[in-house]
Amino acid sequence: MPQAQQRIVAQFLGRLLRSTAFRRTALVLLLPFAGVVTSFGIAPDTVTDTVVRTPVVEQVVLPQALPDAAEKPSAEALIYWREELIRRGDTLAGMLARLRVNDADALAFINSAPEARAFYQLTAGRTLRAATRADGTLLTLQYLNGDRLLAVTRDGDHYIAAENSAALDTRVVNAAGVIRSSLFAATDALDVPDAIAMQLVDLFSTEIDFRKDLRQDDRFTVIYEELLERGERVGAGRVLSAEFVNQGRKHNVVWFEITPGQGAYYTPDGRDIRKSFLRSPLEFSRVSSGFTMARYHPVLHRMTAHKGVDFVAPIGTNIKATADGTVEFAGVQSGYGNVVILRHQNKYTTLYAHMARFAGGISPGMRVQQGDIIGTVGMTGMTTGPHVHYEFRIDGVHHDPLSVAMPTASPMPPAVKQRFLLASAPLARTMELLRDTRPATFE
Repeated sequence: MPQAQQRIVAQFLGRLLRSTAFRRTALVLLLPFAGVVTSFGIAPDTVTDTVVRTPVVEQVVLPQALPDAAEKPSAEALIYWREELIRRGDTLAGMLARLRVNDADALAFINSAPEARAFYQLTAGRTLRAATRADGTLLTLQYLNGDRLLAVTRDGDHYIAAENSAALDTRVVNAAGVIRSSLFAATDALDVPDAIAMQLVDLFSTEIDFRKDLRQDDRFTVIYEELLERGERVGAGRVLSAEFVNQGRKHNVVWFEITPGQGAYYTPDGRDIRKSFLRSPLEFSRVSSGFTMARYHPVLHRMTAHKGVDFVAPIGTNIKATADGTVEFAGVQSGYGNVVILRHQNKYTTLYAHMARFAGGISPGMRVQQGDIIGTVGMTGMTTGPHVHYEFRIDGVHHDPLSVAMPTASPMPPAVKQRFLLASAPLARTMELLRDTRPATFE
């Protein structure tokens, strides 16, 4: 009987295995287990990372242990540096309090020493620095006034004051803009210092009359130096390169030193931009009387020749030499008041009249360079208001300085020109990049 049962079970299992439905069911039940096997297709101990790693051991020097209390410096030997920003309305006493200076002797010295008076003319936005002891005794007080560093320093049991040139850093700055109303409105909006704007006027004044030639949509691009003290802007250096497009005409200048400390401005192809003579001895002014052979004299009340140009400006405005030359006369002449006459290149002379005063050192025989200050605007002699009367003469004959053809400066020697082209190439590339940008515009 058992053998018969076994044969029956064997026949049933055989039919079951041959059944298609059974095979499908078995396959579905085995799929999860097949996945598990596949996920372990790589043996767990197999090494797949072949990157070679090398341990590195480095000796680290630990800082010295703090000194014992007996070795610590005394409170009297410690020096504390503090710095405070000067705000509008600040007084020196208030600044010293914020700097924690408690020193009646120092304050008395600053009050009485003439060389320390600048501490009572503090400019908002600048800073005061002080070094003190723990008890507030002042050791050093420093004030950066422009490019001058004023310092009051304790020396034994008294104080001394000294003013020296500050150690300034230089940073090169680029700017580009479009004129909408005025050059100064555009430069102000770009945060370009007025000193740089004045340099632009001076550099292009022989080609552009900034009183009447400036037009809306004129463009300018400038690369210049900015002077810094401890990261704070304290002034402007010189223009390194500039371009001005006036009424569609492009004017370019580049600074170059032929010898150390002796530089000038040139066009990109190496021509000195300076004319032998500037058209005007003033930076900004208006013409009240032009060159004419018949003018009604406001003082004499009759028709006379006016063989020069009158440039109106406030009293005290600086008057500049329009060309390199030698002082031929400096003194008083009837009708002209205080007068300076300069001789240039033998046959040329210029006259500057009605001055308030002469610049220091101006006397016959003194050499001056174009742009040097020779005096200030006044109203000495026969005049009804402050101005400078300017005359231009060739071999003693008067010519209109606003229209006469001016001689050009000497060309650059060939050997120097090659150095100039190499030195100016980086500036030229920067100017090209700035030219391709869209300058900011200002109303």
